[in-house]
Amino acid sequence: MAELKLSSETRDLTRVERIGAHSHIRGLGLDSALEPRAVSEGMVGQTSARKAAGVILQMIKDGKIAGRAVLIAGQPGTGKTAIAMGMAKSLGLETPFAMISGSEIFSLEMSKTEALMQALRKAIGVRIKEETEIIEGEVVEVQIDRPAVAGAASKTGKLTLKTTEMETVYDLGAKMIEALGKEKVQSGDVIAIDKASGKITKLGRSFARSRDYDAMGPQVKFVQCPDGELQKRKEVVHCVTLHEIDVINSRTQGFLALFTGDTGEIRAEVREQIDTKVAEWREEGKAEIVPGVLFIDEVHMLDIECFSFLNRALENEMSPILVVATNRGITTIRGTNYKSPHGIPIDLLDRLLIITTQPYSKDEIRKILDIRCQEEEVDMSEEAKALLTHIGGETSLRYAIHLITAAALACLKRKGKLVESEDITRVYNLFLDVKRSAQYLMEYQNEYMFSEAPVAGEEDDASAMVP
Repeated sequence: MAELKLSSETRDLTRVERIGAHSHIRGLGLDSALEPRAVSEGMVGQTSARKAAGVILQMIKDGKIAGRAVLIAGQPGTGKTAIAMGMAKSLGLETPFAMISGSEIFSLEMSKTEALMQALRKAIGVRIKEETEIIEGEVVEVQIDRPAVAGAASKTGKLTLKTTEMETVYDLGAKMIEALGKEKVQSGDVIAIDKASGKITKLGRSFARSRDYDAMGPQVKFVQCPDGELQKRKEVVHCVTLHEIDVINSRTQGFLALFTGDTGEIRAEVREQIDTKVAEWREEGKAEIVPGVLFIDEVHMLDIECFSFLNRALENEMSPILVVATNRGITTIRGTNYKSPHGIPIDLLDRLLIITTQPYSKDEIRKILDIRCQEEEVDMSEEAKALLTHIGGETSLRYAIHLITAAALACLKRKGKLVESEDITRVYNLFLDVKRSAQYLMEYQNEYMFSEAPVAGEEDDASAMVP
């Protein structure tokens, strides 16, 4: 009989192994005194912008000021979105952070103001406190009596739990036996049972039973045997956003809409009732509001109606901190014929605290490329990094970052292990940057379809478009 060979290679399907443009950002890279470190948490340079963002972050964490707005303005590729991502990472999971693009508002199957309102309410969290009764103790014995004849009465059993002060035997029904089986509860485990829902949570193994086995897996957690009484009252905290409460209350089986994303338009009456209820909970001490952050990228894509709505929304006491970003200079406000700085009306611009980002120096580009090589797991020689830094300075940082993986694939094709300058040169010749692409179009524009060659007066304008 042929021997069956099983592959030893196993793949963890739960882990997403994709690397994003900002996956290397871990925070803003500030110390306890809000002073920016040169290179920290994936952030490089932009010291004044990061320091300003740190002050805004402290304001958000205090949670006392609502309706403040911040504009991050700078040239393309100067780290505006990276600063916003750093703010999101620094806030942690407790504080809501909603991120949308300005053009997204127009592509949803709802009105512009409704899309903005939903985004604003996604950025406001509610921390709801609830008291629940639980039974917490160490399992002494689990005894399950199975019926001898199939189809007879359902199985019954007994569960013995103890704390440092007392021990009690509980009779078990079929559902509790099934739940214990699912959690693989055995004697020596410390468990908690929610009396209202019957949910069983395994807290770990008791220290007293740590010598039961010679070897144990790394995931085994040892805990002390609970003290006091078996039945306790415990405060449970749930964190939800106002938008989630809106969706659940706006229709029957509204919680399913949270998973499908088909939330539709939510009536103003529903929101008013929810706001009243949340205000009641706040007065009773059952809930507290956690104002988060709404980040709108490419804010110049919004039109005059959206800007007017945001003006009014920022005056509401339940509004989050608004952070917007743009790379435009003086440009037309969408929906009007008027020009304004950053394409934002002057009245809204007056409400904004403006943070500017500066172009990266060659040293900073080199440090960013080092971080990206590490993130993308690419080994590159010093010569190749120097050449890539030069390319980044002459073209753009984004173009240089895109060449990293392309050069790694070129290196793999020639069966090399270290990316050399020849690999960088090869992919540089294969993929054009903006300047070379524009130059190519100018040379061969007559051979393209629908091309309109600029007349004498327009030639200067065409050359001005080339960065």
